[in-house]
Amino acid sequence: MPYLIQLKDKPDSFDLRMKVRAEHLAYLDAHKAKLLAAGALIDDDGSGGFGGAIIYDSDDRSEAESFIHNDPFHKAGLFSEVVLTRWRKAFFDGKNLVG
Repeated sequence: MPYLIQLKDKPDSFDLRMKVRAEHLAYLDAHKAKLLAAGALIDDDGSGGFGGAIIYDSDDRSEAESFIHNDPFHKAGLFSEVVLTRWRKAFFDGKNLVG
């Protein structure tokens, strides 16, 4: 069962986010086989970036924790909050998995 990883940036950290973004994206690309979804949290007008959400496909919490702790954003100290929660697929990829 995958993990939802919810991430919140520290205040006034947009410049740090932009500085490390390319390295972060390369890290995600290197782990794309385990990513069901990943993306930044942005403002309604499409600007900014103040956190993120990742759905990481693993049954092992320590693997999910290791994944996020090795993310360049985490290593750079971008996040004020990191929350890992088990996530049950009910509807996924246009399919009803529970009914």
